[in-house]
Amino acid sequence: MTVDKYASTAGCLVAAVIVGWMVLGGVRVVNQVERGVVFRFGRALRRVRQPGLTIVVPLIDRVRKVNIQIITLPVPSQEGITRDNVSVKVDAVVYFRVVDPMKAIIEVQNYRVAVELLAQTSLRSTIGKAELDELLSNRDELHRGLQEVLSAPMAAWGIHIERVEIKDVQLPESMKRSMSRQAEAERERRARVITADGEYRAAQSLADASQIMSETPGALQLRLLQTVVEVAAEKNSTLVMPFPVELLRFFDRAVAPVYPEGPAPVIPTQRTDPDQDQEPEDPDLLD
Repeated sequence: MTVDKYASTAGCLVAAVIVGWMVLGGVRVVNQVERGVVFRFGRALRRVRQPGLTIVVPLIDRVRKVNIQIITLPVPSQEGITRDNVSVKVDAVVYFRVVDPMKAIIEVQNYRVAVELLAQTSLRSTIGKAELDELLSNRDELHRGLQEVLSAPMAAWGIHIERVEIKDVQLPESMKRSMSRQAEAERERRARVITADGEYRAAQSLADASQIMSETPGALQLRLLQTVVEVAAEKNSTLVMPFPVELLRFFDRAVAPVYPEGPAPVIPTQRTDPDQDQEPEDPDLLD
């Protein structure tokens, strides 16, 4: 009976110790997306606690949990002047995650605030080094440059930059109007170039066609007849047919007399004086 009594007492004591341990915080749960850093008497232990249950010494150990998921951090709009002296406002987004919880807890006091402030200063520096056209059209290169600038100091904090992207570029209203006029002038220039090129090609084709028709006179007549057919198909206009000059020359040669012994004689034409046709006046009447 005595042994059983001691055994039951010992069991109660062990259960009480376990319950007290748990109540005082001797057992902690680390989630799957977190890592735990244990501080014992204010000094960080080297081993990082993995997800699951972790045992610590109550009232002596203190556990700080660090989220290792990718964090999306919007960078507030930053105003700056580009290299070609244009005032713009640019905002961006930074995607980062903690890869070394020990450094993220020890090396920097608040890594989220540090990342945000460093991203703002880096964004302003990038705006000053780039031109307006690069901000509008060559953003991929700027994204890579920003990521390189941010990765160097954050690697010492145990933070990895996944991606940096510029969300929006706000321009002054006067610059928007200037760009609109520039785009309109560029489109007009392209339209004129295209029109001039079409006229040049059409003139070149007409020149080639005229050369071919000059070598074959009948082709010109066929083209004329084809044009007549196209015009007559509408049946709502009066068509005036030109008479070929070659046909007139043919008839002229056919009707002209032939003189085998030389050129045709010249037949003098008697000129009639209008004064001779009048009757002479009577001299008696003149008296």
